[in-house]
Amino acid sequence: MTSSNQKPNVLFIICDALRADYLGCYGNPDIQTPNIDRLAKQGMRFVNYYAANPICMPNRASLLTGQYPNTHGVRSNGMIMDEMIPTLVKTLAKRGWHTAAIGKIHHQFWMGSTSRKYKSAEDIASWVMKPEQQKLYPVAENFPLPYYGYEEVEVVSGNGCICSGHYTKWLEKKNSEVSQEIITRCYDFRQLFDLFCAPIAEEYNSSTYITERTIAFLDRVANKKYGDKPFYLHCSFNDPHYPIYPPDRLQERYKTKDMHLPENFNDKNNLKSHKYLSNFLYTNPDAFFKKAFLKETHEEELKKLKALTLASIAYVDECVGKILKHLEDVGQADNTIVIFTSDHGDLMGDHGLLFKGPCPYDGIMKIPLIWRNPDMINSGIVCDSFISSVDYTPTLLTLLGVKPKFHPPNMQGFDMTPLFQNPNKEIREHCYIEADEEMNPMVSRLRHLITKQFKLTVYEEMPGFGDLYDRLNDPLELTNLWEHPNYQKIRVELVEKLLFEVLKNQSRFPRRIAGS
Repeated sequence: MTSSNQKPNVLFIICDALRADYLGCYGNPDIQTPNIDRLAKQGMRFVNYYAANPICMPNRASLLTGQYPNTHGVRSNGMIMDEMIPTLVKTLAKRGWHTAAIGKIHHQFWMGSTSRKYKSAEDIASWVMKPEQQKLYPVAENFPLPYYGYEEVEVVSGNGCICSGHYTKWLEKKNSEVSQEIITRCYDFRQLFDLFCAPIAEEYNSSTYITERTIAFLDRVANKKYGDKPFYLHCSFNDPHYPIYPPDRLQERYKTKDMHLPENFNDKNNLKSHKYLSNFLYTNPDAFFKKAFLKETHEEELKKLKALTLASIAYVDECVGKILKHLEDVGQADNTIVIFTSDHGDLMGDHGLLFKGPCPYDGIMKIPLIWRNPDMINSGIVCDSFISSVDYTPTLLTLLGVKPKFHPPNMQGFDMTPLFQNPNKEIREHCYIEADEEMNPMVSRLRHLITKQFKLTVYEEMPGFGDLYDRLNDPLELTNLWEHPNYQKIRVELVEKLLFEVLKNQSRFPRRIAGS
């Protein structure tokens, strides 16, 4: 990995709801992301990277376990990941790495549970309760460590400027008045689903907190707080997920009037006849699920959101730049693997829709992945081979030299390390994606299969119906070929491939415990 005998460090940087095509290095002409772009020029940029599930909690669990959601059990948001599951981080902690997480983790639910017997270490309101009430919850002084393998944690629960966790403790020291305002917001979960936030000064932004604490961690490394141990650091920004309020100075750079609509924006009119999506669109606009999933938007709203999103991404880019510079300043850059990615995307006006949710579109599934290894001779490599988020754990463990016998059992991802030697190599024939949602009335189960030319989607609730798109000739995903007479053979072949992917990746738990 490096000329040093020391094991390499890992700096894993992840954003929330960042599409691949909302970065300069992925071809977006409207955004300025010089620091992330520089990282891409120094390492490898993957252009066919897909989330195993395009929702926050399921995909974050897949990154940690190398398993699909039906196996690790986190099918949707609003759950608690089983703390007994072997994880990447637990493995590294046992093999000599110091493990830490700063920012969004989201392995436990954020909002009030369906029963008082369930308590979450990441519940937003619990973190801002009075100290005597906090004693009843696994938060603050009672926060459970290690946490899924992380020996050190500074958590931010929430999005935008509706956040709590260690972040609000930090705010109390910075400015009690601002802290109280944020705490008040955290008691009203409805604000978490607003598009736009009340103003918050740049110095109190959650991304500012995450950057400051990440730099403090790197200083502790430099001061030998952890001895000579290598580190695995999970640095997780809650931005650019709504509710959104980026720094004022960056809002000046990205103007609403300068934003343009996606080319497929007006396709929203055609979705009224979509046999599946029409059940959720253009009906009951006040339903709670519309605040989080498949929201129809209009031109004025979209342009405002897009401008603020670009400003938010630009601020994350500045934060990433500060962190990477400090990594160099403390002498750790030459022995640190740096990964930059997102947990899922956002529709951002594609087909006239916002947010995520059960649908067949690339905007929520296709996300950025940039990977810089210390010994990369070539730089600025672009790899178009398929890679899934379930591939992250087996790939990193192999790259770090952890022997297979020490890997978490039952991983379902591929080892993608051969791509670092030959980016043209094909490890995967396709990507398989699971999508389950359980927020009434949106109780759904979708399965997707993505090949070089086609994308197939099937719906549990709609036997005999699905979506089939030609990725090469219809990149805007405007023409569903499911019922087209010329594509029936292809459809049958893809459905069969999807069936075998489902069978191959179906959970085999609990384990057989008797007999040979």
